[in-house]
Amino acid sequence: MADKDNKGPRKVTSFDVARVAGVSRAAVSRAFTPDASVSPKTREKVYQAAKDLGYRVNYLARSLTNKRSDLVGVVAAGLDNPFRTLQIEHLARVLLARNFRPILLPTSKEADTSTVIGQLLHYAVSGVIVTSDAPPTEICEQCAAEGVPIVLINKGDDIPFVDRIISDDRMAGHLAATHLIESGVKVPAVMAAPAISYTARRRSEAFMMTCRQRGLDPRMVELKVNDYRNGYDAAASLALLGIDGLFCANDYMACGVLDRMMREHGREEQPPIRIIGHDDIPQASWAAYDLTTIRQPCDVQAEQTVNLLMSRMAEPDMTARVEFTPVTLIKRRTA
Repeated sequence: MADKDNKGPRKVTSFDVARVAGVSRAAVSRAFTPDASVSPKTREKVYQAAKDLGYRVNYLARSLTNKRSDLVGVVAAGLDNPFRTLQIEHLARVLLARNFRPILLPTSKEADTSTVIGQLLHYAVSGVIVTSDAPPTEICEQCAAEGVPIVLINKGDDIPFVDRIISDDRMAGHLAATHLIESGVKVPAVMAAPAISYTARRRSEAFMMTCRQRGLDPRMVELKVNDYRNGYDAAASLALLGIDGLFCANDYMACGVLDRMMREHGREEQPPIRIIGHDDIPQASWAAYDLTTIRQPCDVQAEQTVNLLMSRMAEPDMTARVEFTPVTLIKRRTA
């Protein structure tokens, strides 16, 4: 379809789709709006005409009219952790299935939070999901002032009208401690960075409480960051502390511990101490690690998160809610 000056193809509009489909422009708009009232026959005619013409809905342009886009901001930090990649993948899948478009906004504790807020509000997002390592407080305050619904994942911040999804960290710590003790461990320990991580703190507290209830004196191996490098470096001190069973606050860190031990003892040998991780990242099942872990199901968590977000969109003045994601012990070679 060329313009009058033959300068190239003219952009196909909703008016063109309406003309070819033999419907009104309003019907075209309803056909491309989730949950809008339109007959299946009309929707099929519109979709076919759009396909034939090569028409695509301009969601950003629509947001200027509706004051909200179909975009949902996913604010995430710690993208080097394989669990974060898995978490974002499942969130994106669920959002797309619900006719939203995820927009990833990477950040960190050192980043300028105002930049993230500006991006979210400039795109007129319909909602925001903040994952565990991202700083939420200022983001929540600004988005709440703009009436943007927010859901936090694995964060302890109790903020009015902001919903939270939290993995059952208390159960995770209990499962890890119980399994190590029943496997014969006498000097259990937990490795974590509780000062900076809400989830690591809760998992550590539950682990140590269960150990004490079972008559053992647990050790705390405290790190600055819950990552591979810190796990690798800290593994050197475990034997000196007499530790024979270790619960790592996440699998990423546990992989670092295992690599250090395999370097020193060989990959074919059983690790000198029993090790349990958390998250069940894909690497945990690799033959090189075969890591016993606590599964935090990203698919379930993503469904819970988007369900809360959509209900918050529908009723923004509801009291803040908290839902827990169940966890499961996955037994493998390391414990």
